[in-house]
Amino acid sequence: MAIINPNYDKLVAGYLFPEINRRVKAFTSANEGVKIYRLGIGNTTEPLRPKVIQGLREGVDKLADVKTYTGYGDEQGDTRLRNAIAKHYASGNVSIDPSEVFVSDGAKSDVANIQSIFDVNNTVAVQDPAYPVYVDTNVIAGRTGHFDQKTNQYTGLIYMPCNEENGFIPNVNDLPAGVGKADLIYLCSPNNPTGAVMNRKSLESFVGYAIEHKSVILFDAAYNWYINDSTLPKSIYEIENAKKCAMEFNSFSKKDGFTGVRLGWTIVPKELVAEDATEGKLNAMWNGRQTRFFNGASNIAQEGGLAALSEQGMLESNVLVDFYMENARIIRNGLRQKGIQTFGGDNAPYIWMKNPNGMDSWKFFDKMLNEANVVTTPGVGFGPEGQGFTRLSAFGHRENVEAAMESIKQKLQI
Repeated sequence: MAIINPNYDKLVAGYLFPEINRRVKAFTSANEGVKIYRLGIGNTTEPLRPKVIQGLREGVDKLADVKTYTGYGDEQGDTRLRNAIAKHYASGNVSIDPSEVFVSDGAKSDVANIQSIFDVNNTVAVQDPAYPVYVDTNVIAGRTGHFDQKTNQYTGLIYMPCNEENGFIPNVNDLPAGVGKADLIYLCSPNNPTGAVMNRKSLESFVGYAIEHKSVILFDAAYNWYINDSTLPKSIYEIENAKKCAMEFNSFSKKDGFTGVRLGWTIVPKELVAEDATEGKLNAMWNGRQTRFFNGASNIAQEGGLAALSEQGMLESNVLVDFYMENARIIRNGLRQKGIQTFGGDNAPYIWMKNPNGMDSWKFFDKMLNEANVVTTPGVGFGPEGQGFTRLSAFGHRENVEAAMESIKQKLQI
């Protein structure tokens, strides 16, 4: 008899985007012909840059010639790309060995799959609000209890509140130090959805905790390309001893528009240890997982990744990042002109706005849709601390962003 995984039935966070789509569909059906402006989606919209296109085409051409055709590649990634990623870290004064780099089809996949090398009994800590994949995948793995409707939280999960009072930055003091200590700690900086960036002091405190308790930090740096402030760390490995306690995930998606191409990487340092794992063990385990469950990222995509990390590729990706950050500036300034308080949007492509008059996240979603015809993302969908807030995304065509802000200025009643 086949028995299903009952943990899937615990999931509730999956309602967020289907519910958004349901409400938008109902609105458009009742308001035929009304133009909808979408500022909720975290998906890139602008074309791939010329250098990347050149790399992808070269990848295709290689597969079209018997002399250069390649089939399966290394599961860990093309050696040239692993070297290029290590070289990129070196440009930021971070030493990473190419054997510690694992290329994949995206950071989201790795964030979920990495759990297979950890025991189900590990206690997990997440930021609140948090990108849903951190929570949902641990629910599916069986590391949590059921969802509590009163607290809007899963039992057995440690939530680190990130709110206006602490600048939306997690506080290590919210982690237990004795029984029930955090074994796996998810950090995302710049943060999705709040746009907040952890400073050096904050990261040092988490590294110190992890080393003391032999915990492992799972650090999502997918948006670090948007950090403009040179005093803010772009990698957790800028912090002393972080290689002993942290893995880092990154992606070409938000840097180069690879959301449809699919390419990312994970760093698993050989120095990394856990409570029952000495140096080299976790690196070997992740290597074993990848060689058994994964046949490697697309050869074509990896050629595009190599092009993206070239000198010309980096110049072009900076132009793309600047484009989205100008969108963020337009959104942030437009909301402030309307008298709405905003956070983020200066070192991240997300603007975290405080709903006027303390309005409920879903009620404000409906208000924004019905009055200004703008689709946003309710903050409460990212966790209980998101209640009363709304996320807006800078990923969009410039004309649509400008039109959306004009609609908000002219039509939204607050």
